[in-house]
Amino acid sequence: MLPSDGHVHSEWSWDAFEGSMESTCRRAVALGLPSVAFTEHADFTAWTLGNTDQVPAQWRELVSGGVLVPPALDLDGYLACLEACRARHSELRILSGVELSEPHWHTARATALLGAGRFERVLASVHSAPTADGSGFTEVSARFGDQEPGEVLRGYLAETARLVAEFDAFEVLAHLDYPVRYWPKTGAPYDPLDFQEEYRHVLRGLAASGKVLELNTRVPLGRQVLEWWYEEGGRALAFGSDAHDPGGPGRGFRAAARTARAAGFRPGRDPWGFWCRG
Repeated sequence: MLPSDGHVHSEWSWDAFEGSMESTCRRAVALGLPSVAFTEHADFTAWTLGNTDQVPAQWRELVSGGVLVPPALDLDGYLACLEACRARHSELRILSGVELSEPHWHTARATALLGAGRFERVLASVHSAPTADGSGFTEVSARFGDQEPGEVLRGYLAETARLVAEFDAFEVLAHLDYPVRYWPKTGAPYDPLDFQEEYRHVLRGLAASGKVLELNTRVPLGRQVLEWWYEEGGRALAFGSDAHDPGGPGRGFRAAARTARAAGFRPGRDPWGFWCRG
């Protein structure tokens, strides 16, 4: 049996242009996934854009004065759609969820959303970084244009460590290596060993807090980082495709499961649950 997919987006995420909760459920059933969690985006940080000409048409109404302000999650619409899918797909366990971006910067808004949504799966993540001049924020990948790749990743990991230390109301830390998705093809290749101290610092704090690390298969965490998680006392591992379209759920899960086993993690008794230390 494949692991559950605990990180999926649908049309209720503002950046999932091809998202469909119904089609995603059908795909998950066809794959034999035990469950999916629709962890829709709750992004509270506005992004300063370097070039508004390249903004997708779907986002143009969100941009004013070169700043993109993400829309609020339509909680009522999302929950109604979720219940409809549960009624149609009783063979699939469907979890409600949310992915909070930089919740330690927006504690009041994040806490209010969690209270209203009563989500079954709460992810926390970092997607933003300070602009080069420090006057605002931008999406992390934009910093590769004016900063060395290693510094982008170190800054990201430092901010992730602050998230773990300053915000407790989440269960799973999403995509620890998010900047690696956008690593420049020119120059020195990415090597996790170059950032061992920074990774271990985040993982140590995450383990001490009793949280769960996500193995995000968009760019899978390598065995090395998972072994550090094990060595730092990490208790559990979640799998997430980070799918933004119906074809994405469960993508890369067979290979990811092999890597997780090699690092010392095993399925728990609950087929819908996290993988645990062996």
